[in-house]
Amino acid sequence: MKIVTSLALTAAAALSFAVMSPRADAQVAVGVNIGPAPACPYGYYDYAPYSCAPYGYYGPEWFVGGVFVGAGPWYRGPAHFRGHVDNRFDARGGYHGPFPNHGDHPAPHPQGGFHGNEMRDGRGNVVH
Repeated sequence: MKIVTSLALTAAAALSFAVMSPRADAQVAVGVNIGPAPACPYGYYDYAPYSCAPYGYYGPEWFVGGVFVGAGPWYRGPAHFRGHVDNRFDARGGYHGPFPNHGDHPAPHPQGGFHGNEMRDGRGNVVH
């Protein structure tokens, strides 16, 4: 009989704690907040974290009136756009040269022109 009484008291105590404790509703939220495109003088890489790309990474077709058409989630060019990049300036490929900072102004262009070696769409995909 002592076991039944003990179990009943334990169950009553557990029930009172369950009733008295605050209820936590599960909440799930999914949001994507891209925000404004990075202000980079020569465009930004087409992959996260969207750092500023150095001069020479993007070819001239990526600029309209001197303004970068965008890349990645901020791409605003034509649907079937293809533009040249020079992937030797890609940080994922080991480039460690100078990088501009967000908000920097363009420096005078070095001599020699652009020498692209890869074609990409506005979403960062290599195209042929």
